Amino acid sequence: MIQGAIFDMDGTLLDSMPFWKNAGARYLERIGIQAEPGLDGVLSVMSMPEGARYIKEKYAPRQSAEEIAAGINQIVFHAYQEVIPLKEGVREFLKCLSEKEIPMVVATSTDRKLGEAAMERLGIRQYFQRVFTCTEIGKGKGEPDIYLEAARFLQSSPENIWVFEDALYAAKTVKKAGFRLVAVFDEEEKQEQGELVSLAEHYIKAEDDWRKLLLLERK
Repeated sequence: MIQGAIFDMDGTLLDSMPFWKNAGARYLERIGIQAEPGLDGVLSVMSMPEGARYIKEKYAPRQSAEEIAAGINQIVFHAYQEVIPLKEGVREFLKCLSEKEIPMVVATSTDRKLGEAAMERLGIRQYFQRVFTCTEIGKGKGEPDIYLEAARFLQSSPENIWVFEDALYAAKTVKKAGFRLVAVFDEEEKQEQGELVSLAEHYIKAEDDWRKLLLLERK
């Protein structure tokens, strides 16, 4: 029986990845600096503080990491507050897990202010007992710290917890730490889907897949 669930936010709960793509490059353009191609890919595996430090060191030494992070957040905050939608099927799935009294938390690389603005607007914050952020943990999802801290909060061991992720690098961390991985398709990560599927115990690509997962055994 599954004893808890940990959800990534961007690309898993929220259809938000298109709003993040090139956010770092757009910030640099705003301050008159041209980013090299592929910056978004480099930043995608980092927490906000890590990404801000990277941009400072490589592109904008006169800017503080705090100023850079605030600038990027300003670019995307409006989208979280007003625009970004839920992934299809998510609301019903969360409601069903809640009715089954399976505790849920969020583990995200996104700044708390951004994520909670979207979650409150979309009416899903109530389903989660806590939101964990990489910023507050101090490490990105290339390390297992955020998942292990969430597991401690859920008072369960990794083998009894579902972790929902859309990014391959995070999925690898989840599997290595012994959690039960549920991979979620996201258009922005589609080039990695083959390897992601091979790692996952379950795979969600369409709205019906959320419903099907509810019918599976809960070992």
